[in-house]
Amino acid sequence: MASLFNRSSWLIVLLAVACCDAGEIGKASKVILTRVPNGGIQPQVALDSKGVVHMVYYVGDPGKGDLYYVLSQDGGSTFSRAVRVNSKPGSAVAAGNIRGAHIALGRNGRVHVAWNGSHASGPVGPPGREPMLYTRLNDARTAFEPERNLIQVARGLDGGGAVAADAAGNVYVVWHAPAPGTEGEANRKVWIARSNDDGKTFERERPVWERATGACSCCGLNAFTDDRGTLYVLYRSATEVVNRDMYLLTSRDRGQTFEGSDISRWNVGYCVMSSESFAQSRAGVLAAWETEKQVYFSKVDPRTGKASPPAAAPSSTDNRKHPVVTGNNRGELLLAWTEGMGWKKGGTLAWQVYDESGKPEPKRGQSPGVPVWSLVAAFARPDGGFTIIY
Repeated sequence: MASLFNRSSWLIVLLAVACCDAGEIGKASKVILTRVPNGGIQPQVALDSKGVVHMVYYVGDPGKGDLYYVLSQDGGSTFSRAVRVNSKPGSAVAAGNIRGAHIALGRNGRVHVAWNGSHASGPVGPPGREPMLYTRLNDARTAFEPERNLIQVARGLDGGGAVAADAAGNVYVVWHAPAPGTEGEANRKVWIARSNDDGKTFERERPVWERATGACSCCGLNAFTDDRGTLYVLYRSATEVVNRDMYLLTSRDRGQTFEGSDISRWNVGYCVMSSESFAQSRAGVLAAWETEKQVYFSKVDPRTGKASPPAAAPSSTDNRKHPVVTGNNRGELLLAWTEGMGWKKGGTLAWQVYDESGKPEPKRGQSPGVPVWSLVAAFARPDGGFTIIY
């Protein structure tokens, strides 16, 4: 593992304390902006119990690129050398923003990564045979194991899948696909492949929920486990073409059964290529998503699985997308998102800090230069500040 900690000198940090006067700087939740290393895009981060930042990102051709993993032991000031995640070159895809890697930390901090495979992943056959790929750090924590395709029956992968893991050794890979023998968005279901041995083996996938909600075909979903081991899934439905609501699913029995609720309605007759995010905070589990070109977040009560009324980012601009949310040790929240992004089009990063009661603070800002096909990631530092990677 020591080989992963060689420090690199690529990092350029921009300190952005937006809308604060000089007297506030010492007590403000400082927001630091930094770029993905090596010209990478689509950063995804996870923090372990010691505050170490683990990140995966994408490099290369948007249709057939590679995934890399780095970590930071100093709150994101410096990162280790990059280690390639995928064993087969070009087996990841970035086009569409929402088909890239997801990262989760499991028992003893083991890193788990899942992503939609590209056509370069290997023989995929006719359309709808794209693989849902999974890998993990090996037992020595020196490299990643060869990736595996977890799809056995639920073929028809389009929008991005996700991975979640807990401290008891459970790993969950989740994606949406049509029920076997059917086609169309209304026949899509959310599927789960479960492991109870730290990702060494997985059960055959099965639907998580029997309610006929469909799933927005080119939209991503997300999954997360909290510190109680409760599993959460956010996904966008698709029925009668225009019903594309956001659903929150919750499981308290390690993914065996789920309860679900519609937390945000959206009537729109096209695929919106949306993404979601989760985070653990002092206030509970945080969830973020987009609806009608605006971004929202809710606090999820870990005891009931119920989401608070959605809170929208202040004001509005054109086409807000790809929100991420995180919380610090003071109970403050950061919501970050992109603006103006589209197909083959980059955009602007924007963010807002909220106080412990959920009210917007003066600290907010924007920064241009989110690359084409990229996303943003964010985490809370031990000093109470926030870092956004883009």
